[in-house]
Amino acid sequence: MFIYLKKFPPFSVTAFAGMNVGEHLASTSSPQRSNRHDPIMRPDKGGAACVTTVRLQVNHFPVKFNPNSVIWHYDVDVRPVEPPRHGRPVKLPKTLLSTIRRKLFTDESNILPLLMTAYDGEKNIFSADELPEAEFEVELPEGEDMRSRRFKFSIKRVNELKLCKLKEYLTRNVSSIPRDILQGMDVVMKENPTMHMIPVGRSFHPAESYSEDDLGYGLTASRGIQYSLKPTFQGLALCLDYSVLAFRKKMPVLEFLKVHIPGFNVDDFWRYKRTVEEVLRNLKVTVIHRRTNQKYAIVGLTPKMTRDTTFPDANAPQVHVNIVDYFLEKYNKNITYLDIPCLDLSKNNKMNYVPMEYCVLVEGQVYPKENVDTIDRDAAVFLKEISLPKPWVRQRNICGMVRAEDGPCGGDIIQNFGIEVDMTMTSVIGRVIQPPVLKLAAPNTGKLMTVTVDKDNCQWNLVRKAVVEGRPIERWAVIEFNHDRSSLNSTFISKLIQRCMSLGMKMEQPLRYVKSVMRRDPDANSLRQLLGDVYTQARGNLQFILCVMSKKDDSYYFLKWISETKIGVVTQCCLRYHANKGQDQYLANLALKINAKLGGSNVELNGRLPRFQGEGHVMFVGADVNHPGRNKTSPSIAAVVATVNWPEANRYAARVHPQHPGKEQIVQFGQMCLELVEYYSRLNNVKPEKIVLFRDGVSEGQFDMVLNEELMDIKSTFEKINYFPTITLIVAQKRHQTRLFPESQKEGSRSGNIPPGTVVDTKIVHPFEFDFYLCSHYGSLGTSKPTHYHVLWDEHGFSSDELQKLIYDMCFTFARCTKPVSLVPPVYYADLVAYRGRLYYQAMERESPISTSASSSSSSSRSSASFRDWFKLHENLENMMFFV
Repeated sequence: MFIYLKKFPPFSVTAFAGMNVGEHLASTSSPQRSNRHDPIMRPDKGGAACVTTVRLQVNHFPVKFNPNSVIWHYDVDVRPVEPPRHGRPVKLPKTLLSTIRRKLFTDESNILPLLMTAYDGEKNIFSADELPEAEFEVELPEGEDMRSRRFKFSIKRVNELKLCKLKEYLTRNVSSIPRDILQGMDVVMKENPTMHMIPVGRSFHPAESYSEDDLGYGLTASRGIQYSLKPTFQGLALCLDYSVLAFRKKMPVLEFLKVHIPGFNVDDFWRYKRTVEEVLRNLKVTVIHRRTNQKYAIVGLTPKMTRDTTFPDANAPQVHVNIVDYFLEKYNKNITYLDIPCLDLSKNNKMNYVPMEYCVLVEGQVYPKENVDTIDRDAAVFLKEISLPKPWVRQRNICGMVRAEDGPCGGDIIQNFGIEVDMTMTSVIGRVIQPPVLKLAAPNTGKLMTVTVDKDNCQWNLVRKAVVEGRPIERWAVIEFNHDRSSLNSTFISKLIQRCMSLGMKMEQPLRYVKSVMRRDPDANSLRQLLGDVYTQARGNLQFILCVMSKKDDSYYFLKWISETKIGVVTQCCLRYHANKGQDQYLANLALKINAKLGGSNVELNGRLPRFQGEGHVMFVGADVNHPGRNKTSPSIAAVVATVNWPEANRYAARVHPQHPGKEQIVQFGQMCLELVEYYSRLNNVKPEKIVLFRDGVSEGQFDMVLNEELMDIKSTFEKINYFPTITLIVAQKRHQTRLFPESQKEGSRSGNIPPGTVVDTKIVHPFEFDFYLCSHYGSLGTSKPTHYHVLWDEHGFSSDELQKLIYDMCFTFARCTKPVSLVPPVYYADLVAYRGRLYYQAMERESPISTSASSSSSSSRSSASFRDWFKLHENLENMMFFV
């Protein structure tokens, strides 16, 4: 756990400003790190360019600590006194480990002070005092029908975390971040909320639910907190934000089914059996027929009703015991509901059947927010309202939560470690950058014209304006998918053609109009046949197919997978409900997407991007990895996109690649980038001399991997063909907790949010590395979240002003809207492509679950050529913006 801290010259802004480009661009660390590279340092004091400044409040709360103090780090090992019967070690759940630790530290408080220690729930204890290195025995009463369980709890010292090392890092005297110290302090900050709240991922939520947050259907909204410790220019800071989740309520299982499943009737259970299994699978319950705190995961339902359910006798496996008789004899319980199944709570081949009436859902089980909309529209609207509060409401909530007794600053724990948190938000000055001037075209003549965006929200409109380059649409088709008897309004096609024409896109009548019934359980073969027939009947050179759907369901996955990997034709989907309304804005949005997919140009910057004013081509690259959710056998999907035109830099090609589940490092990064460079070269007769690479989705702990493995993979791949472009590497982060609030109403926009173009690169940023926060979009809903950009490598010598202006300008070139987006487009597009790859897998899994699961069963088969072929884009589309 010990990290070698190398010496580093004292930080000097003046000295840094005087360095030449080569001295600070691509810095290499000391020999002790085997020539691995560190993120570059800030090239100046921060930016200065702006049209105005704004005073802001930031949810960073300064943390004070005694640099002379020590936090003692201990490794703990907990195991049952009696070895398991099967001989294999048993992984104890976190809740049990925490219970054992609390029992020991309460019983032995004279030598193991509970409030002077913090436990991560697994292997690590951090203490403000030295603890004895010893092995203790802890006895827990399991329940009335089971004997007490005894555990060995051993404590062994790992390290002394000297906080002076953190002070040296924050004052820029060393460059290697002391992650072990920050990890220890983070566990200390989490100790109090862990004792009083429900931990869910990175957030904490109150244990009780409130009537005003009831969502119905056995669900409740929960208002919690998420936070992290951040080293910043002003010192260590606690960054705390407001978080909302939907939970299933703690309630009896049968009661939950009654309120959650419409029409559910326990007397007609078998009619709802399949739905019940889907609703309950993998949820956790406690049992009430005996005394125990143990939690059990629901595997499923027993195949037979309770009255007929049996299990093998533990002492005579050949004898089967009826569960009704067993509960009466063992617990003196008469089971009421005999004609419904039991819950199957089996684990590790140990059979465990329990009647539903004796099972209670455990609190704190997350219900997906997106699923709320499918059961109750009003509940979904309410959940959205409290999840996206106005800036002043979020700010008030945060200020209350940082002072809460059950929060990270409550109790006496952090004070016992000599840590204090200033309860006042950090004040900072933000700069608002000048928005770019844009280019559009006159609708009749096609002559280019300049457009100045709205001063307040930085948006523009398409009234009496056309796209810069409209692609003529001569060969296209329409497929109308129906689930019911309703149909598409007969005027929709003519309205769409008229709107495309007004935007400078010449559009003929469709060659084919096909109506098809979309089955509830879509069949990939039938859909492939339909798309193939439409494509071939139009002589195989359709530009796109407009697919009108009554709703977005699983058929969408199949449609995109088949059209983009098998047939090789662009599709544009639209919902019939919106199409029939035929609103002008909706038709314009459809037209923008179609034009971008076919290679047109919707909007361009009027001037060149900063830093790249001279000769030489520049390519912008975006990369992201989409990870599976609960399905751990599903692959992660890596996506890389790159611009293919210069100086417009607004058209992209994409590559997508599956890789091992959960792996963040992009395995084929260099090869995918090389393919994109070679396509750029074929298109432009020259390779780009400069590359600006944006990497999405990585945390600070993964910067080393991105810089020293991914970037080096790209460079070594390029070197093999004697190609040596200059490269800048920037990480774009949206998954952070930093929020910026206008200090007063006059400092903000009409919505109360910070103005678009607001950048902050002082006080709350890294002590010495090159990073900044940029809010490039207008926040009309909720509270704006800025994007955090962190420069890891720079061979172009960007100043703060140049890079901030370049990224902000690029945010105006996103193809499918008339406003700046919140994330630089290369990253935004890479995210869309990675998500598209996820849709491909979901379609494949539905189409051929045996083959796809087999392909996912091991890393070797997952990386095999045959499995990658499932994701390979059709050659007709691999260099088009099919993903917009």
